[in-house]
Amino acid sequence: MIILGIDPGFAIVGFAILEANHGKQRLIQCGAITTQAGLPLPARLLQIEQDMDELIAVFHPEAMAVEELFFNNNVTTGIGVAQARGVILTAAERARVSIYEYTPSQVKQAVVGYGKAEKRQVMDMTKRILNLRTVPKPDDAADAVAIALCHARSHASLLASLDPATPGSGRYEVRKK
Repeated sequence: MIILGIDPGFAIVGFAILEANHGKQRLIQCGAITTQAGLPLPARLLQIEQDMDELIAVFHPEAMAVEELFFNNNVTTGIGVAQARGVILTAAERARVSIYEYTPSQVKQAVVGYGKAEKRQVMDMTKRILNLRTVPKPDDAADAVAIALCHARSHASLLASLDPATPGSGRYEVRKK
């Protein structure tokens, strides 16, 4: 299974392409979609959409794992991230890629084994699990790798779930037309 991990943002969108096969994972590629500061938000969203379409077209992921939106103190930034996240989800839906959402604590639990782990612990375990020489850079890409790894380690139980796909459930179904 090819998994596209996404750490959403509007200035930087971290992405990771991970191959999961019989309990083993391999990082194919990771990086970041960056948008130019000072560009109007609609132009940034368009660039994110175009780059997401290209990632999906090149790697043909079967699933996209994306971090659920978490509002910190800056609501203004959160609104921009929410809009970028909408563009990201739309690109996956249009391409009929199954979408799975994970909270930061679910990612930490899947990668480190502790839902309140520190960011450096998640990055270190990601590096160890995937036998990487260094932690991926930038941090947004490293986060996307952890999100993809979270899905790789938990997708079997999600696929077996009979619960309907609803926002916040960790799973959306792609409707076949």
